[in-house]
Amino acid sequence: MSDTPRTDSQLTALQEALVALKKTRTKLEAIERVRSEPIAIIGLACHFPGGADTPEAFWQLLRNGTDAITPVPADRWNMDIYNDLPVDEAIRKSMRWGSFLSKRIDTFDPQFFGISPREAETMDPQQRLILEVTWEALENAGLAADRLAESQTGVFIGISSNDYNHVRYRVGVSALNTYAGNEEAYDRVGLSTLNPYTGTGSAYSVAAGRVSYILGLHGPSLAVDTACSSSLTAVHLACQSLHAGECTMAIAGGGGLLLSPEPTIVLALAHVLAPDGHCKTFDEAADGYVRGEGCGIIVLKRLSDALAQGDNVLALIRGTAINQDGRTNGLTAPSGPAQQAVIRRALSVAGIEPGQVQYVETHGTGTPLGDPIEVQSLAAVLCKDRPPAERLVIGTVKTNLGHVEAAAGVAGLIKIVLSLQHEEIPPHLNLRKLNSYIPWDELPISIPRERTPWQTGNGRRIAGLNSFGYAGTNAHAILEEAPRQPFVQSEVERPLHLLCLSAKTPAALQKLAGRYVHYLAEQSQISLADIAHTASVGRSHFSHRLAVVSDSSTEAREKLSAFCAGEQVDHLHSRKVKGATPPLIAFLFTGQGSQYVGMGHQLYATQPTFRQ
Repeated sequence: MSDTPRTDSQLTALQEALVALKKTRTKLEAIERVRSEPIAIIGLACHFPGGADTPEAFWQLLRNGTDAITPVPADRWNMDIYNDLPVDEAIRKSMRWGSFLSKRIDTFDPQFFGISPREAETMDPQQRLILEVTWEALENAGLAADRLAESQTGVFIGISSNDYNHVRYRVGVSALNTYAGNEEAYDRVGLSTLNPYTGTGSAYSVAAGRVSYILGLHGPSLAVDTACSSSLTAVHLACQSLHAGECTMAIAGGGGLLLSPEPTIVLALAHVLAPDGHCKTFDEAADGYVRGEGCGIIVLKRLSDALAQGDNVLALIRGTAINQDGRTNGLTAPSGPAQQAVIRRALSVAGIEPGQVQYVETHGTGTPLGDPIEVQSLAAVLCKDRPPAERLVIGTVKTNLGHVEAAAGVAGLIKIVLSLQHEEIPPHLNLRKLNSYIPWDELPISIPRERTPWQTGNGRRIAGLNSFGYAGTNAHAILEEAPRQPFVQSEVERPLHLLCLSAKTPAALQKLAGRYVHYLAEQSQISLADIAHTASVGRSHFSHRLAVVSDSSTEAREKLSAFCAGEQVDHLHSRKVKGATPPLIAFLFTGQGSQYVGMGHQLYATQPTFRQ
């Protein structure tokens, strides 16, 4: 090295380089903090079989141990088609079962979403279902959908079945041949026709893109098909996008519907469906799963953003990971080493030790090959050096719903969130004798056959979630209970509250009022002030409106009930608003010598509009 003294310019350059290096280090540390930050689940919604059309109904189904599997409904397809198939009776029986939504899938309000009836006819019902559940998830999060336009909100949707597409093309081509040259007769075929909306009505990409289009969102928007792991893979990609700063909020999940018998027939011929119509995961008699349908959507933000913006955090996603089985002894055969690797990767991302995981919602299809491999993989990663008194609890929602395929991962995720909130693990069904191919005596693992309190000692409740696709894509997520958020008591309690409801038609407004009557009766412990606040600022407002003034939930319920009965109600006003521009508001204190010190202070303290 030279002993020549550095010049002033060299010293200045060195100092500037050190400052730049410190700034770069600060930026890298900030990026790393963002990448390792938990993702907050701030809203969720679902439509699952067994009447589980809300999170509350889904929880009741789970905790009551309800098996939602039924014979295939007559309005889906003609069961007589199975009678002439040249197959043995066990295969024929396995085709007759499934879990189906309680609501009719052909009911949809296209005008609510600004969709023409003709376009709605050619929309895959899966797209309609995803739209409806997404809207409900945003309402569950207390977010007005019409205020999200131009936001950097991403949409990540798992979808993997195209039954409707096949049915429509098959019948549509037949109609073209049958009614060639007879346009009037062809038009009468209705939804079976091929028209300009057919392409967008059936494309996977539009299942996500239509959500972004209708809400005016500018974040990433994509559909994901990794078969059974589609929705959890979509959640993983949503978390990655949030960490990368591509979006500030994400809508993620997935859905699917059973609309055609052909996929069920193919799976039955592959001997993966249970002849008795029950998913018997981890049982000695496990002989396959049962197909199901449904949809689940969650709303995500980075935890720091959720806390800063006052969102209601339901649970945390601490880490996610995906990988691939690669070459196994068959395209659809699972890989134990790959399952172990994806779980280890998710734990590493989450910064969680294996022994901290108390519960795992398994993939748990109930197949003779898959169950032993999955349990052994969980044991290899999560049970090493685990004390016998701290047994790992495992279960699967498939014993309730069957295998809801593209929605399977998000169904398990929502089950975990509800279990964390209620501090209870629901019962695992259809377990009579443990699978003898799994060395249960050697493993600190238990399966709850009845409702079980989720005990933690002094730790946090932490769960894992498996979701594996039959093409080999594996996904795993680590979830944690929501942080305790301090309750902020209002300094001034308003003597009266204004509950504002709105809808796009008078009938819808009356139905909404009826739902609030039921909600206020079921949730009497919730503050009317909180309910009124959410209804005002966390909902989109439509032209048919209702406003009721009340001092308690009981009074509000009574007035809404009278409105639903068609009665005249004091302090309840309902009419259609004309015009889209809200009127200006002014407050006048007349100068007649009645002023006093502090005049208007209560209005200032309790009314944001007056304060502004």
